[in-house]
Order: sequence, then C-alpha cells, then structure tokens
Amino acid sequence: MKKKWSLILMAGLAALVLAACGQKQAETKTPHVLTVGLEGTYAPYSYRQNGKLTGFEVDLAKETAKRMGLKPKFVTTGWDSLIAGLNSNDYDVVFNNMAENTDRQKKFRFATPYVYSKSIVITKKDGAIKSAKDLKGKKVAEGTGTDNWNNAKKLGANPITSPAFQTSMDMIDQGRVAAAVNSREAFEYWKKSHPDTDLTYFEIPTSEVKASKIAPMMNKKNAKLQAKMDKAIQSERKDGTLKRLSMKYFGTNITDK
Repeated sequence: MKKKWSLILMAGLAALVLAACGQKQAETKTPHVLTVGLEGTYAPYSYRQNGKLTGFEVDLAKETAKRMGLKPKFVTTGWDSLIAGLNSNDYDVVFNNMAENTDRQKKFRFATPYVYSKSIVITKKDGAIKSAKDLKGKKVAEGTGTDNWNNAKKLGANPITSPAFQTSMDMIDQGRVAAAVNSREAFEYWKKSHPDTDLTYFEIPTSEVKASKIAPMMNKKNAKLQAKMDKAIQSERKDGTLKRLSMKYFGTNITDK
C-alpha cells in the first residue's frame, strides 16, 4: 500500500513539473528564444547592410530580448505575409513599424510603444499637392493594409498598392501617383542616399491625422510575454537606450510623444 501511494505521489509531481514546463514554453515559440518577425527591407527600421540584418528595430529587438532573458531570432518576410505569419505562430512578436489602430487592437496585443511617428505627405516640389486637402481624389502610393493606407483614405485619397518605400518614391517620380503618405523618419533617411531628388514633404497636422503609436505586436494569448516586454521597453526608455538608438539611425529622437 505504501509503495502504491509513493507511485501516485511521484506521478503527481511529474505532472506538475510537466505542466510548469508547458507554461514556460508557451510564453515563446521556442524556449529561451524571442522569435521576431520583420521585413528587413525598410531602412532604417530594419534592412541589410553587407548582407547583415541591421537597423533601429533590429537593435531594439535584440536589447529587448536581452532584458527579457531571451535570445533573439529574426524571421524576415514580405509585408503581405507579415501578419499572417504572426497568426500562424511563425514568430512571437512583430517589430516592423507597426502602428496601433482600432482594427489591429481587436485582433492583436500591443506592448509599450517605442516610437511616436508623425505622418507626412511626400510629393514633387513643383507638384499640385500643397496641403493634405489637395489629396482628395488623388492617387497615392501605399503598402496594402498599412496605417499609411488607412490615413490616406481618411484624407480622401485613392491608395494604389506599393510593395516598398523605394517603389513609392519611383511611382511619384514617374507620375503614376501624385504623392505618398508615410513617416517623416523614413523619408529623411531615404533622402540621404538621394540628395538630388526633387521630392519633398510637408507634415500633416495632428488635428487631421494623429501621431501613430509604434509598438511590438503579438497574439492575444501572449499576456505574460507582453508584461515582460512592457517592463523591458520601459527600462530602455528610462535609461536612455530608446533615445540613443533613435539618434543612431534617424539623427533625431522619435521615441517621445
């Protein structure tokens, strides 16, 4: 009888250990690893330099994972399949200039924002677009499903699909569209390598389009992961890491409200 109770006790302990392991593993796709989804083609957020993945969000994700006690692993994919990859658990979180909006908040969980991005209109210097009101009815180049696409529609524009930032600039140059709604940081970075461009920009008043809150996006089930990520990013903001990374890649601080 004594032996029987010992076996029952051991089985119970084993079940508890397995349950604990299962809970720990459930926090990330792979134990001790934070798998991060991103495009890797949107400089300076994430891009390749001499074949190596780098950029603001790459460094940020590495530092965030480190503070969470996890090893970062990056999965690059096109914008069109980025959110689908999160739904199918190809990665734990997306660091890809993801703006919080109502539709995404219904389906996904966002950690603490790390960027507050103002929207601009990029157009030709001698073009007819002089204010956001001039976009009404005009074709603009935007990534399908992006917040820029949504903002362009709010302004009455007609968004045309563009797979990448460079493509959007080419579409304006070629006269295929009148403009693009995008982030000031992305244009300023692009302009450094295109000093002779005749493209320019103006800011959209925040009364018309609010500054976007950019944050890590993950599945609804990852409440524990979000709590740890919140803590890590808040510590990065407090000790100046966020500002330092912003100055490194953008030359200005875009991490404050």
